[in-house]
Amino acid sequence: MPSEDLLNGLRESNPSETFQKIYSDYLGQLAELDLTERAKRLGLTLLREGGGSSENSAPELGIPLFGRIYGLSPQGILPPSGERPLHAEAVLLSRYVLLAPQKPSPQKDWSAFRDFADAAPFAGAFATQVEKGLADTFSGRSEELERACSDLRGEDPDMGLAYTLCREFPALPCIRMMLLFNDADEEFPAETRILFPDNAAEYLDMECLAILGWLLKDFLSLSAGGKGLSLM
Repeated sequence: MPSEDLLNGLRESNPSETFQKIYSDYLGQLAELDLTERAKRLGLTLLREGGGSSENSAPELGIPLFGRIYGLSPQGILPPSGERPLHAEAVLLSRYVLLAPQKPSPQKDWSAFRDFADAAPFAGAFATQVEKGLADTFSGRSEELERACSDLRGEDPDMGLAYTLCREFPALPCIRMMLLFNDADEEFPAETRILFPDNAAEYLDMECLAILGWLLKDFLSLSAGGKGLSLM
């Protein structure tokens, strides 16, 4: 599926056969992996040890996504709610395990999404839907944004940056995210920037980094009283 279609499809209101096929394909790929070894690479916990001959004998990984533990095994992906995962969650978490690098570079700095190689096809949508979407949602509501950030374990990195609010999130093991927010004033509208570690592309492709930012926006909006998620 072309990358633009994937991101657009993740906003559909009803699950499609196409995404069910994608989900099943990811589960099949996960079944071919040594998940215990992948857990060591990514610093994940095992919710269930592997062993035995039954179809449920594969290990189950525990993956914290913004502090919420998801179970992942070849049998499926289980969100904390116990319900069917969003397509976005299934795509993101599957690829996170499938793409796990053996020897990633250490983080040296922070990077804007648009500055990654191969980000161009998604950069416009990311700026408009994620960063501007967050700014519009929380314009004049910086205290509500601060509480929503705390719900997602966002912490002040104490970097002395000149923003109304600066929070660092444990998005996934090995991938943290930075949210920079300036509230509206008499001269300028509210503005949001989202930064990733400069080595994030070694863990996830650009589709998934875009999804990660979009999920952050949706989870923050939901925590602050939003009525639903824009990603499916």
